[in-house]
Amino acid sequence: MLPVVALVGRPNVGKSTLFNQLTGTRDALVADYPGLTRDRLYGYAQLGDSGALVIDTGGLTGERAELDESMARQVDLAVAEAQVVVLIVEGPVGVTTGDEAIARQLHRAGKSVVVAVNKTEGQSPDVAVAEFHALGFGDPVAIAAVSGQRVNALVQRITALCPEGEADEAPATEGKRIAVVGRPNVGKSTLINRYLGEDRLVTQDQAGTTRDSIAIPFQVDDHDYVLVDTAGIRRKARVTDTIEKFSVVKSLQAVEESDAVIVLLDAQEGVTEQDVSLIGLILERGRALALGVNKWDGLSESQRSQVRRELDRRLPFLDFVAQHFISAKHGSHIHDLLRSAAKAADAAVRDLPTPRLNDVLQAAVQAHPPPIVRRSRAKLSYAHQGGKRPPVVVVHGNQTQRLPGTYRRYLVNCFRKAFKLRGTPLRLELRSSDNPFAGRRNRLTPRQQRRRARVRRQRKR
Repeated sequence: MLPVVALVGRPNVGKSTLFNQLTGTRDALVADYPGLTRDRLYGYAQLGDSGALVIDTGGLTGERAELDESMARQVDLAVAEAQVVVLIVEGPVGVTTGDEAIARQLHRAGKSVVVAVNKTEGQSPDVAVAEFHALGFGDPVAIAAVSGQRVNALVQRITALCPEGEADEAPATEGKRIAVVGRPNVGKSTLINRYLGEDRLVTQDQAGTTRDSIAIPFQVDDHDYVLVDTAGIRRKARVTDTIEKFSVVKSLQAVEESDAVIVLLDAQEGVTEQDVSLIGLILERGRALALGVNKWDGLSESQRSQVRRELDRRLPFLDFVAQHFISAKHGSHIHDLLRSAAKAADAAVRDLPTPRLNDVLQAAVQAHPPPIVRRSRAKLSYAHQGGKRPPVVVVHGNQTQRLPGTYRRYLVNCFRKAFKLRGTPLRLELRSSDNPFAGRRNRLTPRQQRRRARVRRQRKR
């Protein structure tokens, strides 16, 4: 299971800035205004050689001797979810009563804690952290979250505290692991019960029935699967219950560990912002997926046409993903959806032979040469596979950095079509070779340099 790291501290100490540094995104709003982050924000981070879930939390004021009830509850929730807690403080301000109050709360929780002393630009690390030893969590780490200075040192401290090999009971290893995700009450448990042919999971017409990720071995048509029912992921402003906050973590971990993901949408509610955000997160993690539009049986023909138009408008980037209009309640088309997810999982780990990749590359370049940018045209020489889950195609050449996004998407579509990579993201990695003529003038003899200079003067005349 991915370890969970929570960022806590007073308002405006730099939690969101550090969150963006760790996750490599701009997902957390950052501004010089206390209390900007009110809700939790979840993101994936690569910490050294391993991954982790990072949680950005709202600022805890704690300016009085003791935290009030609501602030204490926020700290409890953050700590309960995390294996490691990063307490962020301000170096120029020093230890405040708020820092001390939060520290006491963390000591009572008994979790692993790292103190990150932020905003220490231009200061000696030893001097910047000296005062914060008094918080009682060992040696603090001086950082500058805005510039990323010494964040690597903080990452090393975090990874050293993350438990190794922590997991629930060992999941079944036989068969493809397919997670079913979506907003609350879209029919995830009902769908899995239909696959199993029994009421294995509790279902009711109430959002948030499932509180944990449940893995169930399952076989159909001589194919083995492990279906993972997850808690509904809703807009974070509505995630208030303690148990549901655990559910979000479990759902995101289920996505990370899956071979493919079935994303369920509610046809009666259409495509929401949360649906788009969830799909974007799945694609960012490189997971194969299939899309199921549930409760299709309850719509009129005009409503169905409207939903199809909305899918095209809101999800144009999912043109490589199979879409199935299903009824989990009645079982219509659900096995087509499962087969698409299984095929997507296979496509994510497919071998892409180098000779075939180069044939596809050359055919693509001949059909549509790269556009001329700044009086020069990029030259694409050869390609090879650079990874799986998702597939990565590495293309070598000269001036590849000048390829516009439209041409990169064109190449991705060519590779996707040639290898029938349905349902999986495909990443294109461009690498430029060194210019063989770079520095050539320095290798000319003095006589050659004088001759070249004479030729240039004659041309000017």
